Amino acid sequence: MDFSPWVLFTDIGLISLLLLAGTIIRAKVKVVQQMFLPASIIAGLLALAFGPNGLDWLPFSDQMGTYPGILIAIIFGTLPLLSPRIDWKAIKTRVGSMWAYSQLAMVLMWGSGLLFAMLFLNPFWDDLHNGFGLLLAAGFVGGHGTAAAIGDTFAQNGWEEAKSLAMTSATIGIISSILIGILFIKRGSAKGHTSFLASFSELPNELRTGLIPPGQRVKSETDTVSSISIDPYVFHLSIVTIIALGGYYLSQLGESLLPNVAIPAFSLAFLVGLVVKKIMNVTNTDKYMSTAVVDRISGSATDILVAFGIGSISISVVVDNAVPLILLFIFGLFYAFMFFSIFSKRFFEEFWFEKGIFTWGWTTGTVAMGMALLRIVDPKSESKTLDDYGLAYIPIAPVEILLVTFAPIFVLNSQGWVFLSIVAAFSAVIVFMSWRYKWLTKAAK
Repeated sequence: MDFSPWVLFTDIGLISLLLLAGTIIRAKVKVVQQMFLPASIIAGLLALAFGPNGLDWLPFSDQMGTYPGILIAIIFGTLPLLSPRIDWKAIKTRVGSMWAYSQLAMVLMWGSGLLFAMLFLNPFWDDLHNGFGLLLAAGFVGGHGTAAAIGDTFAQNGWEEAKSLAMTSATIGIISSILIGILFIKRGSAKGHTSFLASFSELPNELRTGLIPPGQRVKSETDTVSSISIDPYVFHLSIVTIIALGGYYLSQLGESLLPNVAIPAFSLAFLVGLVVKKIMNVTNTDKYMSTAVVDRISGSATDILVAFGIGSISISVVVDNAVPLILLFIFGLFYAFMFFSIFSKRFFEEFWFEKGIFTWGWTTGTVAMGMALLRIVDPKSESKTLDDYGLAYIPIAPVEILLVTFAPIFVLNSQGWVFLSIVAAFSAVIVFMSWRYKWLTKAAK
């Protein structure tokens, strides 16, 4: 079929129908509630089952796999608009251990996944791409957004299957995150490791169903401009879209100037976002931008990305790579378990289980999954885990951008070992700082 605006409209309509169906399923089906599966995941699985890659009952176009690449540029473009200024003193004195622990968990998964594949997978499967090991961190640590970014980067350089494999990694990660995480919580509570454990029966109804009753809804500031001039949502959507478009045009310009180097549009969108944020600060127009609205735009793009991304998975590609994928996922889960069960005890004097289970959630799924697990063991946020992580993530975010941008480029240029050396050196610096500032102890607490 020839692609047209009506085909785009049909794709959006169908995915909207599935997102609504996912919301209803999450609200009504008890088993799904216990799994804490987001509606976007459910919608993606429905799209995969009934779309072109499954039973072919839903007439999605062949552009399903293209949409995530566009949406990730929008998501990355919003990051600078949402980031506060870095308070280095607070990071050093208050959340140094959280920063070091989280940064190590992220960086080492990128490096160890690639190293594991280079040593134990690529030598035995000749047809595996050299970047196969990066799929682990792309899906587990990064979630579907980063999976879309990495998959799109590799696809632009000839490895089209990377899109399906990266989305599979993210989907398996997020399901493992909650299912295995709940088992850890049950075991931890039985051994007395938890400090404020709540049972599922005690969780707020809105957390299980995903529906917030009228009296408990949080109001946010949206009307920073008058609707007589322009609707506030259109105003904010225009800013975000211009940033993403700027990233795309810079990417096209880079390809024309350097044909052998493909810099992803999402990374350049992040840079454009930084410039736009700086301009708004200098001109004192940032007061007309609502971070609440920008955050909602980013969240909406993420939900749609997840649904389209899972729906575009090629089942045949996954089946052809099933064995190395399974081995890579087993290694990834073991890696995340080691950080949760061993290193969390060495980095945190208080509430190691709560901070560890949160980290398990985001190193295998997403921050949202980590929050869901944390709400079970710390329903009143007494451990201050989210507060600490939010502050610690400020300097982590640029490192994540660099990893997502340059890890594939190193591999595509046959510099995998150089990338691993950089990861090792950076990790060694973090360990030294942890020892120097007493963020890390020698023995488990």
